[in-house]
Amino acid sequence: MNGFDPETLQFFAQQPDALPLYGAFLEGVYALDAAVRIRVQKTQITLSNRCVFACVSFARVRKKSLLPKPYLVITLGLPFALDSARVAVKTEPYPGRWTHHIVLSRPQDADAELAEWLRLAYDFSMQK
Repeated sequence: MNGFDPETLQFFAQQPDALPLYGAFLEGVYALDAAVRIRVQKTQITLSNRCVFACVSFARVRKKSLLPKPYLVITLGLPFALDSARVAVKTEPYPGRWTHHIVLSRPQDADAELAEWLRLAYDFSMQK
């Protein structure tokens, strides 16, 4: 758990086994932008450039019994709907903006495909 600030460690206090998932996800974030702003809140961690482009949480996007242990939910906003089985939930809160919730259960889930979606969300947020 070394290398994380006290707020992040507090966020993961109830689910410490999910911290390696977050670490793997952050590698992709920092590869995209080493200066990204990260704000740890009570129920989510928000990542932003000019605007929010991703969130990390323990949202229950499936029945509790269907969520893996450990798990982490990555939320991304995109201008289109992703067509992937990896997306647990997607909604269009308003035209031209799709919110996607993606469940990570292993550090390997923070792969090239997720990195590409993250880049697209990052670029989309820069257009606001």
